[in-house]
Amino acid sequence: MNHTILQINLTYACPQAELEAAFAKAVGAIAAFPGLLWKIWIINDNAKTAGGLYCFEAETALKAYVNSPIIAALKANPLVRDVQMQPFAAIAALTAQTRGPLPPTKLASFKP
Repeated sequence: MNHTILQINLTYACPQAELEAAFAKAVGAIAAFPGLLWKIWIINDNAKTAGGLYCFEAETALKAYVNSPIIAALKANPLVRDVQMQPFAAIAALTAQTRGPLPPTKLASFKP
């Protein structure tokens, strides 16, 4: 199994609580997405930036997620601006030394 990481960053122009309430509506669909192992939600209200780190079972699941209605809805959300997505592979040896749970991965030339 080749675990793949997706980082999504975005900016927003509303109170943090309003953004969290909007995101809460998508939690069920995100959690149920095939091939998604976990997601970490991130936010910096001072900078008005937010996003997430996602771990997928394989690159195919990551690609399906990027092309899913979940991402289309995120991009269409009027509270959200400048959605940026970047896939990554784990550096296994260093990750193991810092107790990260990810094995080595290899990404093809994927561009969202």
